[in-house]
Amino acid sequence: MGNFYRKACSDCYFKHYRQGITIIELVVALAVLGIIISVVIPQFSKTRENQVLKSGVQNILSSIDKARSQTLASLNSSQYGVRFEADKIIIFTGASFISGAPENETIDITTPASITNVTLNSVSGTSGEMYFNRLSGSPSATGVVTISTTNYSKIITISATGRASVD
Repeated sequence: MGNFYRKACSDCYFKHYRQGITIIELVVALAVLGIIISVVIPQFSKTRENQVLKSGVQNILSSIDKARSQTLASLNSSQYGVRFEADKIIIFTGASFISGAPENETIDITTPASITNVTLNSVSGTSGEMYFNRLSGSPSATGVVTISTTNYSKIITISATGRASVD
């Protein structure tokens, strides 16, 4: 059996090479792996950033819709509004925002997204608020809310009917 192995192996083309990998092969493989990783990781980061922005946009749209729906339903015989701040959205009860009120509902915006501009009734800033009228559902203010990350930005328009849409 031993002679058979030697004879079969003696005909091999690579009989003079030892099995295994050399340091040069290892360095080349690590260099190729490093290049691939340096290209792929930034793409994952941008994808995550875009997903965080989409999530923030959905939070804003659903908060506006919730406040409008609760107002039209006359929930607790009240009207509801939305306050926009850089890192959160607050759904409040009544015609004006009261900080720390127990009925306020806070929705945090995940970093790196933030509300960078609020323009309601031609007044711009990094925060703002609006409420909905009980009978008509129309907002007390119309305008735009801009939510941004480092590389991406979305503008949400609030119309006179109280509907919000993404531009």
